[in-house]
Amino acid sequence: MKKVYFEQQVSKGGRITYCPVAEYDNDFLDSFTKGTHLVMSYPGGKSTRYNVDPNYAAMIAAGRVAEDAISKRISEATEVRRSYKNRQTPLTPGQRKAWDKLIEELGEDARQLEWPSVRECAEAGVRAMEEEADKLMKNASVRAAYEQFQLVCMLAKEADDAETR
Repeated sequence: MKKVYFEQQVSKGGRITYCPVAEYDNDFLDSFTKGTHLVMSYPGGKSTRYNVDPNYAAMIAAGRVAEDAISKRISEATEVRRSYKNRQTPLTPGQRKAWDKLIEELGEDARQLEWPSVRECAEAGVRAMEEEADKLMKNASVRAAYEQFQLVCMLAKEADDAETR
């Protein structure tokens, strides 16, 4: 929604006019430029860091640590299932008979006849990585080492930024 704010002004002759003084556009405020950005929301505020360099080395390392959990989660996410759209529509008597025959022949696992999207699989893998990282961060030594690593990265980035100015 776009809004224009006006201010009332009175001319020397006493004529009242309204002049635009500000604009608000919530679509514009919530938009991002191309790149990787980090948005943090917390009680009482929000912070945004633009053009954050993703730490691919740490991400790959976390992926290696979480490989079994990721594989398990992707395996669960890729189970064949009956499509969501079709779950909303009851089966006709003929469909029910055919469905029951399919299950009789192929077993209970045949009840699911839908494959998830690649995106769903990737999201499942990322969730597994997050869970593994959360487990590691419960260890005080790991958390302290990570915080030191973040501090060194921030200092190195500031030094690099200062050199390029």
